[in-house]
Amino acid sequence: MDRSVTLTVDGREHTLTVDPRTTLLDALRDRLGNMSPKKGCDHGQCGACTVLVDGRRLNSCLLLALSRDGAEITTSDGLASGDDLSAVQRAFLEHDAFQCGYCTPGQVCSAVGVLSEVEHGFPSAVTEELDAEVGLSDAEIRERMSGNLCRCGAYVNIVAAVREAAGEGR
Repeated sequence: MDRSVTLTVDGREHTLTVDPRTTLLDALRDRLGNMSPKKGCDHGQCGACTVLVDGRRLNSCLLLALSRDGAEITTSDGLASGDDLSAVQRAFLEHDAFQCGYCTPGQVCSAVGVLSEVEHGFPSAVTEELDAEVGLSDAEIRERMSGNLCRCGAYVNIVAAVREAAGEGR
C-alpha cells in the first residue's frame, strides 16, 4: 500500500510514491539518485547519512520518508551555490578534513547544523554556563560533532575546519 510523499531536496521539489517503510535515506539514494548521504551503519550511529531537514541536522537512515512529507531537505550537494562552495565545504578542503571522503557529506551537513545551533544559542553537553552566550571551543566542536564518525581519523582537521567556518580560526 504505497503512499505519496513530496520532498524538496536541494531546492527541487519531488513527489514520490513510496512504501511506508522507506527511509528518507533510501528515498534520497534509491529513488532520487542523490548519492551524497551515505549508508554507513543504517542504525543512526555513524552519521554518514546526516542531512539537514528543515534546517536541523538529522540522520536520514532513522527517518521514514513519509514522516517528512513537505520537508525541505538539504544534502551536502545542496550547500554549494553553483560552483561556489559553502564556507563549511571550503574549510573542509582547506584543512584537509577528509581522508577517504565517505563520511564527508554527513560531516559537512552536521557542521552546518552545529554552526546554526551555536548561532541560535543552543547549549551542548559540555557548555559550561547554560545562561551565557554559547561559544565554539574545540571541546564544543568535538561534542557537537561526536555523532559523526570518521574511520580514517581526520578529527583534528575536522575540528579545525568547523572552527574556520565559524570564523574562529582566522
